[in-house]
Amino acid sequence: MHKLLAVLVKQSPTARKTEAEPMGWQAGAGPPLSGPTVRFSHGIWRSGRWRTKETLPKFGRKIANKGRQTCDALMALMHAWQDTPLNWNDGSDPCIDNWVGIACANSRVTSIILSSMGLSGGLPGDIGQLTELQILNLSYNKLTGSLTTAIGNLKKLTTLVLVGCGFNGPIPNSIGNLERLRYLSLNTNNFTGSIPPTIGNLKSLYWLDLSQNNLTGSLPVSNGTTPGLDMLINTKHFHFGNNQLDGDIQFRLFNSRMTLIHLLFENNRLKGPIPSTLGLVKSLEIVRLDRNALSGDVPSNFNNLTNATELYLSNNQLTGPVPNLTGMNSLNYVDLSNNDFEQTKIPSWLTTLQSLTTLKMRYTNLAGELPAALFSLLHLQNVDLSYNRIDGSLNISSNPSPPLELVDLRSNLIADFKQQRDYSHTIGLILVDNPICTESGVTDRFCSRPANIITTPYSTPWNNCVPPSCSPDLTPSPNCQCAYPFTGLISFKAPSFSSLTNATIYNSLHDLLMTFFRDAGLPVDSVSLKNPSRNFIDYLVLRLEVFPSGEPNFNRTGIIGVAFALSNQTFKPLKTGFNTYTFMAENYNFLPGLSGPGGAKHKSSKTGIIIGHAAGGCVLVVLLILAGIYRSMPN
Repeated sequence: MHKLLAVLVKQSPTARKTEAEPMGWQAGAGPPLSGPTVRFSHGIWRSGRWRTKETLPKFGRKIANKGRQTCDALMALMHAWQDTPLNWNDGSDPCIDNWVGIACANSRVTSIILSSMGLSGGLPGDIGQLTELQILNLSYNKLTGSLTTAIGNLKKLTTLVLVGCGFNGPIPNSIGNLERLRYLSLNTNNFTGSIPPTIGNLKSLYWLDLSQNNLTGSLPVSNGTTPGLDMLINTKHFHFGNNQLDGDIQFRLFNSRMTLIHLLFENNRLKGPIPSTLGLVKSLEIVRLDRNALSGDVPSNFNNLTNATELYLSNNQLTGPVPNLTGMNSLNYVDLSNNDFEQTKIPSWLTTLQSLTTLKMRYTNLAGELPAALFSLLHLQNVDLSYNRIDGSLNISSNPSPPLELVDLRSNLIADFKQQRDYSHTIGLILVDNPICTESGVTDRFCSRPANIITTPYSTPWNNCVPPSCSPDLTPSPNCQCAYPFTGLISFKAPSFSSLTNATIYNSLHDLLMTFFRDAGLPVDSVSLKNPSRNFIDYLVLRLEVFPSGEPNFNRTGIIGVAFALSNQTFKPLKTGFNTYTFMAENYNFLPGLSGPGGAKHKSSKTGIIIGHAAGGCVLVVLLILAGIYRSMPN
C-alpha cells in the first residue's frame, strides 16, 4: 500500500512535494508533522497518512480549511461564469495546477486577473471567501448583475479593477471596508445610485475612477459621523466624469491637505458655484468641470493652481468677469467656452502663457483687439475665440507659431486683417460674419464658411516593409505580418494638445507603447494607432491594435498581460502631453478553444488539456480514497 501511494503521489500532477514546513504553521501551535510532505488544497499527505480536516491535528486543520475554502470559492466562480479558461476544471486544484489568471501563495489565492477572457455571468458572493486576495481585475468581460456586498470581505485587496463590464445596481457600501485599496476602477459599467460615502474610509487610495456610469446624487462629504470624499487626502485621482451626479459641489469637499493631481467631473449635472476651497488644492494638474450647470463667479483664488496644465470650465452657466489666470504659466490647454461671463476686455494673461497649445473661449463675451503676440506663442496650435465682440484690426504677426493650425474668429467685429494681401493659407483662418467679410467684393477664403476638410487620417506607418496581402479575417501589422490583433479604443481625457494631424505626436505615442510592452516582457510584436478624433466631450480617441509576437494570435496569458496593463493604468504616458486615459477593449475571439476564425483551429488542444487535467483529477480522487482506506487499517 505504501508503495502504491508513493507511485500515485509521484505521478499526480496535482501534488507538490516540499521538504520545508508548510507556510502558515505557527511556532508553538503544536508539534510539527515529521517526514516528507505532499500538499494538496484539500489536505496534506505526510508521514504515510492523508491528513484532512478530520485527521489533521487542530493546528493543521486551519490550513486545510482555508485551502478547501479557496477551492470552493473558485469552483463557485467557475460555475457562475461561461467560457472560463481551458484548464479550469472540477477535478483540478486552482493553485497547484496553475489555473490561468490565478496566482497563489501558501495555497491561498492572492490575485485573479482575467481581463479580456470573454467571460460572461455574474460575480457570486463566494468571492468573499478569498480573504487573501490582493488583486482582482475582471475588466473587458460580459459580467452583469450587481457587485456583491461580499466584496467588502476582501480586506487585503489593493487593486480592484472592473473596467468595461456590465455591472449594474448600486456600488455597495461594503467597499469602504477595503482599507488597503490603492486602485479602484469601476468605470464604464452601468452602476446606479449614489457614490458610497464609505469610500472616504479608503485612506490608502491612490486612484479612484467611477466615470462613465449612471451614478446620481451629490458628491459625499464627511459630517463628523459619516465619511466622505474630503477624507481622501492621499488620493491623486478623482475621475467621476460621464455620470448624472447633481447638487452643489460642497465647500468642504476640498482642503489644503489634499494631494489631488487630476480632478475630472466633466459631463454631469453639478450645479451651484465652484467652491473657493478648490484653490487650496495646489497640487492639481488637470481640472475638468466642463459640461455641468455650475454658476456664479469663478473664485478669485483660482489662479493659485499654478501646477495646472489643463483647464476645462466650458459649457456651464458661470457669470462675473472672465477668470484671471495670471500666474498659471504651466497651462497647455484652456477651454472657458459657452458661459455667461460679463463683457471683459481681452485679458493680459493671454500672452503670458508660454506653454499654451490650445485656447478655446467661444461665447465668453470678450471685447477689444487681439494682441499680435498671442499668435507668436511658441507651442500654439489652435485658437477658437468665435462668437465674441473682438474688434479692431487682426494681426496674426509676421512670425506666427510654427505649429499653429487653426484660428477661428467667426462672428466677431473685426474690420481689418493686416496680413490680408500676403496671407498664405498655411493657417486655417476663419473670419466669417465679421465686418471685414461683409464688404462687397470680398472673395478671400477666410470669408467662406469652412467646408469639411477631408484629410488623410493618421495611421502608424509601415516599418520599412511591403504590406502583405492577408486573408479577410487577418490584419497586417506595421511589421507586415498577418495576425489577429487585440483591439480597442484608447481615449485620452485631457491631452495637452489639439492637433489631429501632427504625425510626430502620434509616432511618439507608438514608441511609448512599444517601449512599455517590450520592457514588461509582453509578447507584443508591434502596435498600430489609427484615426485620431475628438468626441463630443473633447476626449482624444484613437483605435489601438496590438499585434502578437511569433504567432498569429495571442494566447490567454498574453491577452491577460496586455489587457491588465491597459486597464490597470500600468502603462503611464506621463509628462508626454497625452495624460490620463481609458481603454475599452473589443472582444478578442481568437483565444484557444473559442469559436471563430482564430480560435477554431485550437479545439483539438482544448481536448488534450481537458483530458490531461481530468487525469490529474482522477489521481487526486484515487489518493483520497486510498488515504481513507489506509486510515481504516490497523497500525
